[in-house]
Amino acid sequence: MVMSMTGFGRSETTINLKDIIVEIRSVNHRYLEISTRISRGYNFLEDKIKKHLSEKISRGKVDVFVSIIDNDDRSVEVELNKPLVLGYINAMKAMSEECGVKNDVKASHLSKFPDVFQIKRANINEEEMFENIKSSLDLALDQFLSMRKAEGEKLKIDVLSRADYILNIVSEIEEYSPKTVNQYKERLTAKINELLNGADVDEQRILTEVAIFADKVAVDEETVRLRSHIDQMKAFFESDQPIGRKLDFIIQEMNREANTIGSKVSDSLLAHKVVDIKSEIEKIREQVQNIE
Repeated sequence: MVMSMTGFGRSETTINLKDIIVEIRSVNHRYLEISTRISRGYNFLEDKIKKHLSEKISRGKVDVFVSIIDNDDRSVEVELNKPLVLGYINAMKAMSEECGVKNDVKASHLSKFPDVFQIKRANINEEEMFENIKSSLDLALDQFLSMRKAEGEKLKIDVLSRADYILNIVSEIEEYSPKTVNQYKERLTAKINELLNGADVDEQRILTEVAIFADKVAVDEETVRLRSHIDQMKAFFESDQPIGRKLDFIIQEMNREANTIGSKVSDSLLAHKVVDIKSEIEKIREQVQNIE
């Protein structure tokens, strides 16, 4: 199954008086990198969420947003920091007496000072809380993976169609390449006849030169390896494992063979065909960058 590294999933649930919103989104990345942003007070869930996601995702830069709104009044207590408040009151009283200003302190004024109130949450069972989160997380994850799968199928179709196009060009090169040797022999013979002005031509010498040329421009080994790489690529697409890194390697090898073919051909028609192959390989490489 081919998976893209681009995906998005979202879920909204209410569990045990808690409104839970989860969003998962990702883009391509060389490795797996999971970043989380969780509502204040629930950061203890971060490691568990990352571990859970890493069991289903192998590559990509993944951002996870978890919003938890607690609607249970019993789970939060607001306590007055009495010593701090008394300290503020005494300081204001001293300021009034020493500076000659009116002491008009009110509760509404004091409530604005830092740490006047302390917010305490009821003890949270971390395992139970994660189980609540996990059900919502899995809903978003299912949607996320479904999108990745759909995008991956599109990438597979595009890459394989380009691979088949390359094979067609390779067949054309294999068919046309031997003709360049015959053309070279004809040009060489004509040139020697012109220079010798009708004198006897050393046919064996011509055949030797043609053989050297034929060996120099032979691309059979390269086209066979290029076909083999494409066969490997197609086999990878049938795997149930992540294939992105393997495809990266195959693309490098395909490009290496194309460059070697390009360095050998001397015919302009073949040179243009090699350019077409390299162009398609580059397009495949761009697509492969987004495969998990």
